[in-house]
Amino acid sequence: MNKRYILTDLDGTLLRSDSTLSPFSKDTLSAALDAGHVVSYATARSYASSQTKVSAIPWKYPLILYNGALLIDPLTQKTITGSWLSHELTHDLILLGKIYDQTPFLFHLDENEEESVLHEQLRKEGEQGFYNSRPNDRRFHQVPSLQFNHPSQKALIVTYIGTYTELKPFYDDIMEQYGEHVSIHFSLDTYLKDQYFLEISHPDANKKEAALRWAELVGCDPKQMIVFGDNFNDFGLFEAAGLRLAVSNARSELKQKADQIIDSNDQDGVAHYIKQMLI
Repeated sequence: MNKRYILTDLDGTLLRSDSTLSPFSKDTLSAALDAGHVVSYATARSYASSQTKVSAIPWKYPLILYNGALLIDPLTQKTITGSWLSHELTHDLILLGKIYDQTPFLFHLDENEEESVLHEQLRKEGEQGFYNSRPNDRRFHQVPSLQFNHPSQKALIVTYIGTYTELKPFYDDIMEQYGEHVSIHFSLDTYLKDQYFLEISHPDANKKEAALRWAELVGCDPKQMIVFGDNFNDFGLFEAAGLRLAVSNARSELKQKADQIIDSNDQDGVAHYIKQMLI
């Protein structure tokens, strides 16, 4: 058997526009895994959030989460490796945000290595919409004043949500002061209308570095990796891999980097390509 090494993005790529996993995609990726191929995903989501969408697939290889800030073993749900923001830098970013009347969701691993999300009282439409999209999520904890000072906590991503007008001056200031010391994603959200996500993480917390670490873990040459994506945060996947596929609904900039354009996420483009490839 010619073993294939496959990494796919989730939102906008494997998942349909309503953020669901189709039965066809579930069956196709499950069959690929059962046949001995190495299939996994690289997402901006956390483990808990991603599994609410794709737990029907029996994942067995490392998962890339938080845009590359964390790799975990899906069989044990334990951290394999990751890249964390320093406590000092996390603190500085929170203080800088307050100057612009912005407070973040702070995604981190707590002292027990469990995923946790700290936030102050939600005041804005985008923040509330994001929170409401994750009902009964035990990771979220509201605090009176956001602090990050426990020595064993590990900061994964500092996430701000708002309109472009609200966040652009803040983004520019972060780039000027910390651009060389962080990885930044600033893009329109897939699901929240007119809301932008400004996500700040460690410089190595990106899909390129994570994909290269993933290749080492599963024992393949990066050139053997087949990747699927749709958005700006998938540029790193494309830089790391040997074969780059963009769904037809992808950003035009990513399509220009693709080796091939496949059917859209709503047409199950990823699953159809994998099924045809493995016939």
